[in-house]
Amino acid sequence: MRILVLGGTGYLGRHVAERLRALPGAQVVAAGRTASAEFGVDLAADPPDRLAKTLATAAPDAVVNCAGATGGDAVTLAEVNTRGPALLCAAMREAAPTARLVHLGSAAEYGPGTPDVPVDETVPACPVTPYGATKLAGTVAVTSAALDAVVLRVGNPVGPGAPLASLPGRLAALLRSAGPDPEAVLRLGDLSAHRDFVDVRDVARAAEFAVTTPGPLPAVLNIGSGTAVPVRQLVHGLARRAGFRGRVEESTAGSARSAQVSWQCSDISAAARALGWRPVHSLDDALAALWAAEAERVP
Repeated sequence: MRILVLGGTGYLGRHVAERLRALPGAQVVAAGRTASAEFGVDLAADPPDRLAKTLATAAPDAVVNCAGATGGDAVTLAEVNTRGPALLCAAMREAAPTARLVHLGSAAEYGPGTPDVPVDETVPACPVTPYGATKLAGTVAVTSAALDAVVLRVGNPVGPGAPLASLPGRLAALLRSAGPDPEAVLRLGDLSAHRDFVDVRDVARAAEFAVTTPGPLPAVLNIGSGTAVPVRQLVHGLARRAGFRGRVEESTAGSARSAQVSWQCSDISAAARALGWRPVHSLDDALAALWAAEAERVP
């Protein structure tokens, strides 16, 4: 099986590509904006005919789109998260119409949740941030494209290689800098929001299962832990892993995003039925792997 991975050098993409390379008989081909990519692809800027030619040359049996932007202004988010999937679907219809498309979406597409009520895929999406809105538009582009496609709506990924733009990645870097100093202080925002944290390695397994499961799949599948925990639990859990001896100061003002979305939790039963997938790593597993990778990182 020949699998084209877009965004394969990013946080999620690296884990997905590594998982897929372990499949017997799989040939994983990387596409992206970095010099190391076998095919140069920029979903935010490439014209449709160029991408179609790239797909025709790559001749994939499956395409996994891990490309996406989590930060930046609304224009940047729209270019990557909305235009990108729409462009990819148009090019696939022309050059790879029988290939399966696995697109990584986001639980942010749902918007605010109700405490103690996991959301399933039938719940209407109502994002309240530009990120969530642009990811939802990308999902609509994929689900309406008349392709063999599935969107994996991913919760909050945690694990080795977490980027500095994410709270886990930023926190790991801060803890590494603080070291064992008992006078160290970490000043963070409001940590009371509840999130569905999922190990990035479980996300990669879900992508593998979505590529290899035969037959048509549901248009959208939630990929998370199925449990909401306070962000505070993640922070203190990673601090313990790091041997942090200082103190964490939590802002009482809160962030705009936490105020808008104080609760997120995904019902993951559909993924179990369709893919035979369930997460195998706990949040503690994810934090242990995150800290081990951070501790080994060369300054």
